[in-house]
Amino acid sequence: MFQKIKTHCDQLVSKFETITAERKELLSIISKYIQSKIAQDEAINLVYVCTHNSRRSHFGQVWAAVAANYYNIANVYTYSGGTEATAFNPNAINALKTTGFDISFDSTDANPTYIVRFGENESTTCFSKVYDNDVNPKSNFAAIMTCSDAEENCPFIPGVELRIGTTYDDPKAFDGTPQQDEKYVERSNQIAMECLYVFSLINPSTSSGTLIHNS
Repeated sequence: MFQKIKTHCDQLVSKFETITAERKELLSIISKYIQSKIAQDEAINLVYVCTHNSRRSHFGQVWAAVAANYYNIANVYTYSGGTEATAFNPNAINALKTTGFDISFDSTDANPTYIVRFGENESTTCFSKVYDNDVNPKSNFAAIMTCSDAEENCPFIPGVELRIGTTYDDPKAFDGTPQQDEKYVERSNQIAMECLYVFSLINPSTSSGTLIHNS
Protein backbone atom coordinates (compact mmCIF):
# COMPACT_ATOMS: atom_id res chain seq x y z
CA MET A 1 0.00 0.00 0.00
CA PHE A 2 1.27 3.47 -0.82
CA GLN A 3 2.62 5.11 2.33
CA LYS A 4 0.43 8.21 1.99
CA ILE A 5 -2.71 6.06 1.93
CA LYS A 6 -1.44 3.87 4.78
CA THR A 7 -0.79 6.96 6.90
CA HIS A 8 -4.24 8.32 6.04
CA CYS A 9 -5.81 5.02 7.12
CA ASP A 10 -3.83 5.13 10.39
CA GLN A 11 -5.26 8.58 11.07
CA LEU A 12 -8.83 7.52 10.33
CA VAL A 13 -8.53 4.41 12.51
CA SER A 14 -7.48 6.63 15.41
CA LYS A 15 -10.82 8.45 15.09
CA PHE A 16 -13.18 5.47 15.34
CA GLU A 17 -14.60 6.98 18.54
CA THR A 18 -16.27 9.66 16.38
CA ILE A 19 -18.55 7.03 14.82
CA THR A 20 -21.83 6.94 16.74
CA ALA A 21 -22.89 3.79 18.59
CA GLU A 22 -25.95 3.51 16.36
CA ARG A 23 -23.81 3.70 13.24
CA LYS A 24 -21.34 1.15 14.61
CA GLU A 25 -24.19 -1.27 15.24
CA LEU A 26 -25.31 -0.91 11.62
CA LEU A 27 -21.80 -1.35 10.25
CA SER A 28 -21.25 -4.42 12.41
CA ILE A 29 -23.90 -6.22 10.36
CA ILE A 30 -21.55 -6.02 7.36
CA SER A 31 -18.69 -7.24 9.55
CA LYS A 32 -20.73 -10.26 10.65
CA TYR A 33 -21.51 -11.06 7.02
CA ILE A 34 -17.82 -10.91 6.12
CA GLN A 35 -16.91 -13.04 9.13
CA SER A 36 -19.47 -15.67 8.13
CA LYS A 37 -17.96 -15.89 4.64
CA ILE A 38 -14.48 -16.33 6.15
CA ALA A 39 -15.78 -19.09 8.41
CA GLN A 40 -17.18 -20.90 5.36
CA ASP A 41 -13.98 -20.28 3.36
CA GLU A 42 -15.98 -18.46 0.71
CA ALA A 43 -15.25 -15.37 -1.35
CA ILE A 44 -16.38 -12.06 0.13
CA ASN A 45 -18.27 -10.11 -2.55
CA LEU A 46 -19.28 -6.56 -1.64
CA VAL A 47 -21.31 -4.47 -4.10
CA TYR A 48 -21.73 -0.78 -3.27
CA VAL A 49 -24.87 0.66 -4.89
CA CYS A 50 -25.91 4.25 -5.53
CA THR A 51 -28.25 5.74 -8.14
CA HIS A 52 -25.70 7.00 -10.70
CA ASN A 53 -22.67 4.91 -9.64
CA SER A 54 -20.56 8.04 -9.87
CA ARG A 55 -19.55 9.17 -6.37
CA ARG A 56 -20.48 7.41 -3.11
CA SER A 57 -20.68 3.88 -4.51
CA HIS A 58 -17.23 4.24 -6.06
CA PHE A 59 -15.89 5.56 -2.76
CA GLY A 60 -17.32 2.44 -1.15
CA GLN A 61 -15.78 0.10 -3.71
CA VAL A 62 -12.37 1.74 -3.47
CA TRP A 63 -12.19 2.12 0.30
CA ALA A 64 -13.51 -1.37 1.01
CA ALA A 65 -10.68 -2.76 -1.12
CA VAL A 66 -8.20 -0.58 0.77
CA ALA A 67 -9.65 -1.56 4.16
CA ALA A 68 -9.40 -5.27 3.36
CA ASN A 69 -5.79 -4.75 2.33
CA TYR A 70 -5.04 -2.65 5.41
CA TYR A 71 -6.30 -5.40 7.73
CA ASN A 72 -4.95 -8.23 5.55
CA ILE A 73 -8.32 -9.90 4.99
CA ALA A 74 -8.19 -12.42 2.15
CA ASN A 75 -10.57 -13.16 -0.73
CA VAL A 76 -12.30 -9.78 -0.73
CA TYR A 77 -13.85 -8.69 -4.02
CA THR A 78 -15.32 -5.19 -4.20
CA TYR A 79 -17.71 -3.84 -6.82
CA SER A 80 -20.10 -0.97 -7.42
CA GLY A 81 -23.17 -0.24 -9.49
CA GLY A 82 -26.20 1.99 -9.81
CA THR A 83 -29.76 2.07 -11.02
CA GLU A 84 -28.39 3.82 -14.11
CA ALA A 85 -24.94 4.27 -15.63
CA THR A 86 -23.34 7.72 -15.90
CA ALA A 87 -19.58 8.14 -15.26
CA PHE A 88 -17.11 8.15 -12.38
CA ASN A 89 -17.36 11.77 -11.27
CA PRO A 90 -14.18 13.89 -11.71
CA ASN A 91 -14.65 15.53 -8.30
CA ALA A 92 -14.75 12.11 -6.64
CA ILE A 93 -11.64 11.11 -8.57
CA ASN A 94 -9.84 14.27 -7.44
CA ALA A 95 -10.77 13.58 -3.81
CA LEU A 96 -9.14 10.16 -4.06
CA LYS A 97 -6.06 11.60 -5.76
CA THR A 98 -5.72 14.05 -2.87
CA THR A 99 -5.53 11.08 -0.50
CA GLY A 100 -2.71 9.45 -2.46
CA PHE A 101 -4.36 7.23 -5.08
CA ASP A 102 -2.78 6.89 -8.52
CA ILE A 103 -5.65 6.98 -11.03
CA SER A 104 -5.48 6.45 -14.78
CA PHE A 105 -8.11 5.83 -17.46
CA ASP A 106 -8.23 3.89 -20.70
CA SER A 107 -10.18 6.17 -23.04
CA THR A 108 -11.80 9.54 -23.56
CA ASP A 109 -15.28 8.05 -23.79
CA ALA A 110 -18.11 9.57 -21.77
CA ASN A 111 -17.80 6.68 -19.31
CA PRO A 112 -14.12 5.65 -19.17
CA THR A 113 -12.73 2.74 -17.18
CA TYR A 114 -10.37 3.91 -14.43
CA ILE A 115 -7.61 1.98 -12.71
CA VAL A 116 -7.42 3.21 -9.12
CA ARG A 117 -4.08 2.15 -7.63
CA PHE A 118 -3.46 2.17 -3.88
CA GLY A 119 -0.18 0.25 -3.92
CA GLU A 120 2.48 -1.03 -6.28
CA ASN A 121 0.47 -4.19 -6.92
CA GLU A 122 -2.92 -3.18 -5.49
CA SER A 123 -5.68 -1.61 -7.53
CA THR A 124 -9.38 -1.53 -8.27
CA THR A 125 -11.15 -0.94 -11.58
CA CYS A 126 -13.93 1.66 -11.64
CA PHE A 127 -16.49 2.61 -14.24
CA SER A 128 -20.15 3.54 -13.98
CA LYS A 129 -22.59 0.69 -14.53
CA VAL A 130 -25.95 -0.67 -13.42
CA TYR A 131 -25.76 -2.96 -10.41
CA ASP A 132 -26.54 -6.10 -12.45
CA ASN A 133 -23.81 -5.46 -15.03
CA ASP A 134 -22.05 -8.62 -16.19
CA VAL A 135 -18.86 -7.77 -14.28
CA ASN A 136 -20.71 -7.77 -10.96
CA PRO A 137 -21.59 -10.97 -9.07
CA LYS A 138 -25.02 -12.48 -9.65
CA SER A 139 -25.19 -14.44 -6.38
CA ASN A 140 -23.49 -14.76 -2.99
CA PHE A 141 -22.87 -11.06 -2.38
CA ALA A 142 -23.76 -8.22 -0.05
CA ALA A 143 -25.42 -5.13 -1.53
CA ILE A 144 -24.49 -2.03 0.43
CA MET A 145 -26.78 0.85 -0.48
CA THR A 146 -24.89 4.14 -0.19
CA CYS A 147 -27.73 6.51 -1.09
CA SER A 148 -31.39 6.70 -0.13
CA ASP A 149 -32.55 6.97 -3.76
CA ALA A 150 -30.96 3.63 -4.61
CA GLU A 151 -32.37 2.13 -1.44
CA GLU A 152 -35.88 3.22 -2.48
CA ASN A 153 -35.58 2.51 -6.22
CA CYS A 154 -33.99 -0.95 -5.96
CA PRO A 155 -36.80 -2.87 -4.25
CA PHE A 156 -35.31 -6.22 -5.31
CA ILE A 157 -31.74 -7.26 -6.13
CA PRO A 158 -31.51 -10.87 -7.38
CA GLY A 159 -28.92 -13.13 -5.78
CA VAL A 160 -28.19 -10.89 -2.80
CA GLU A 161 -27.41 -12.52 0.56
CA LEU A 162 -27.30 -9.30 2.58
CA ARG A 163 -28.85 -5.99 1.62
CA ILE A 164 -28.13 -3.10 3.94
CA GLY A 165 -28.51 0.68 3.72
CA THR A 166 -25.54 2.73 4.93
CA THR A 167 -26.63 5.94 3.24
CA TYR A 168 -24.43 9.03 2.97
CA ASP A 169 -25.13 12.66 2.04
CA ASP A 170 -24.39 13.37 -1.61
CA PRO A 171 -21.37 15.65 -2.20
CA LYS A 172 -22.96 16.53 -5.54
CA ALA A 173 -24.93 19.16 -3.61
CA PHE A 174 -21.72 21.22 -3.45
CA ASP A 175 -20.72 20.95 -7.10
CA GLY A 176 -19.57 24.32 -8.40
CA THR A 177 -19.40 25.90 -4.94
CA PRO A 178 -16.35 27.04 -2.94
CA GLN A 179 -16.91 24.02 -0.63
CA GLN A 180 -16.85 21.49 -3.47
CA ASP A 181 -13.41 19.94 -2.96
CA GLU A 182 -13.69 20.01 0.82
CA LYS A 183 -17.04 18.22 0.79
CA TYR A 184 -15.90 15.51 -1.61
CA VAL A 185 -12.87 14.78 0.57
CA GLU A 186 -15.10 14.85 3.65
CA ARG A 187 -17.46 12.25 2.15
CA SER A 188 -14.58 10.12 0.94
CA ASN A 189 -13.08 10.18 4.43
CA GLN A 190 -16.39 9.26 6.06
CA ILE A 191 -16.85 6.25 3.82
CA ALA A 192 -13.18 5.32 4.25
CA MET A 193 -13.44 5.40 8.04
CA GLU A 194 -16.57 3.29 8.05
CA CYS A 195 -15.06 0.72 5.68
CA LEU A 196 -12.01 0.54 7.93
CA TYR A 197 -14.23 0.12 10.97
CA VAL A 198 -16.11 -2.76 9.30
CA PHE A 199 -12.88 -4.63 8.61
CA SER A 200 -11.38 -3.80 12.01
CA LEU A 201 -13.98 -6.12 13.56
CA ILE A 202 -12.94 -9.12 11.47
CA ASN A 203 -10.96 -12.03 12.90
CA PRO A 204 -8.76 -13.01 9.95
CA SER A 205 -7.57 -16.25 11.53
CA THR A 206 -8.87 -18.32 8.63
CA SER A 207 -7.43 -15.92 6.04
CA SER A 208 -4.00 -16.70 4.63
CA GLY A 209 -3.40 -13.57 2.59
CA THR A 210 -5.03 -10.69 0.76
CA LEU A 211 -6.69 -11.15 -2.59
CA ILE A 212 -8.46 -8.09 -3.94
CA HIS A 213 -10.49 -8.15 -7.12
CA ASN A 214 -13.03 -5.61 -8.18
CA SER A 215 -15.02 -3.79 -10.84
